[in-house]
Amino acid sequence: MNVSSAQFNLTRRGSTSEPTGLDAPTSAYQEEVAKACGITLDKRILAFKSEPPPNEKEDLRQTYCQTPNHLRPGGGAGAGGAGAHSKRRILTTPERILDAPGLLDDYYLNLLDWSSSNLLAIGLDKTVYIWNAESGDVTTLCQLEGPDDYIASLQWTADSSYLAVGLSDGDVQIWDPDTQQKMRSMVGHQARVGALAWDSHILSSGCRDGSIWHHDVRVATHKVAELLGHTSEVCGLAWRADSATGTSGSGSSGIPLLASGGNDNLVNLWDARSSHVPKFTKANHTAAVKAVAWCPWQPNLLATGGGAHDRHIHFWNTTTAARLHSIDTGSQVTSIRWSLEYRELVSSHGFPDHQLSVWSYPALTKMTDIPAHDTRVLHTALSPDGQTLATVSSDDNLKFWRVFEAKPKSIKSGTDGDRPGRTNSLESRAMKLR
Repeated sequence: MNVSSAQFNLTRRGSTSEPTGLDAPTSAYQEEVAKACGITLDKRILAFKSEPPPNEKEDLRQTYCQTPNHLRPGGGAGAGGAGAHSKRRILTTPERILDAPGLLDDYYLNLLDWSSSNLLAIGLDKTVYIWNAESGDVTTLCQLEGPDDYIASLQWTADSSYLAVGLSDGDVQIWDPDTQQKMRSMVGHQARVGALAWDSHILSSGCRDGSIWHHDVRVATHKVAELLGHTSEVCGLAWRADSATGTSGSGSSGIPLLASGGNDNLVNLWDARSSHVPKFTKANHTAAVKAVAWCPWQPNLLATGGGAHDRHIHFWNTTTAARLHSIDTGSQVTSIRWSLEYRELVSSHGFPDHQLSVWSYPALTKMTDIPAHDTRVLHTALSPDGQTLATVSSDDNLKFWRVFEAKPKSIKSGTDGDRPGRTNSLESRAMKLR
C-alpha cells in the first residue's frame, strides 16, 4: 500500500462539504497535485490484487541462516560418512596430562602403543614404561645399559600377552609385561629397528637400511622372510587387522596384507603369500611416509600420510590399487587413527601447527582442529575402546584426548572409574613416567 497516496485520498475525501476560502483546493488543483505525485484519484486505498513480483536482490537470510550441507543429518559424508554425527561435540582440551621426559625427538621412530588390556607402553630414551590406564600404576619394563643404546619402536601383541621392542642396535626383543622378563632376543638387523607390526605369531620389523624381516617367534631360527622394497629407512608398518585371524570383512578376501612406508617416500603393499615382491608400490608422496593405517570397517581401505615436504593423506583401495581420495593437510603428518565408532579418522601433525585434525570419511570434511602440543606430535595410540587418543611430543608431555567419545547409549565406564566415560584430570592425579 502507498501510504502517502492513502493519506492524500483520506484527507481529500474526509470532508462532507466543500471547503471555502483561500485554502480551498479546486478540482483542477487536486488533479495537478495528484498527477505530480503519481496518485490516481479514483483508485481504492485498499485493494486485493496479485502478489508483487519477488525481489530480484538475493535474500541474505537464505545465505546466512541455512545449515551447511556437511552439518545436516545424512549430509556431507554421504551414506557412509559422518552423517548426523557431524554435529557431535569434540573436546579440544586434554582429559589427562602426564610427564614424559626424555622422549627422543625423532620422526622416524614409533614409541607409543596401547594394548587391548588397557596398558600403554612408551619408550623414553633407554627405558620402556608401562602405564596401567585402569589403576594408574606405572612400571618399568626394561632399561638398556649401553651408552649409545635407545628404544626405537614398540608393539603389543593382539592379546596383550607380549610387547615387542625394537632397539637402536638392530635387535628385536620380546617381553612379558606380567613377569617383566625378556622372553627372547632376535638379532640380525644391521641398523636400528624403527617400526614393528604383529600378525599372529609373525613379527615384522622395519629397519633403517630399508629391509623388512618376518620373524616367526615360535621357532629358534626366527627369520622366515626378508622384504626388499625400500631404499631408505622403514618408518611405517601395519598388518591389515583381519589378517591375523583370516576372517574377511566387507570387500576383504582375508588375505594377509602388510603395508609399509619409508623415508624413500614410497608406500608398498605386501601379500604374505608372495612376500618377496610388493603387490603394488605407490610413489605419490613427496616426503617420508610414517603414517600407515588400515580402516577397521572397510578392510581394503588404507590411509597413508607424508612428512613435512608432502603434508598429504592419500586413501587407497588395496584391491584395485586405485587412489580414492587425497587431503592436503597443510602440516607434516605423523600418524593416522581411524575411529571404531564413527566414519571418521584423526591425523596428528608436526610442523608447522602441531595439531590433531578430525576428518569425516568419505566426505573428508575437517570437523575440528585441536591444538595439541608445543612441538610436533611424534606418536599417537588409540585406547582399546576406541574413544581416547594418547599423544606424545618432545615437549615432554603425554596427553589424552577424548576425540571419539561414544554415543550415550554405548558409553563405557572410564579408565579410572570415577566418572563414566571420563578419565581423571591432571589435578586429581598427577604422575610421571620416570
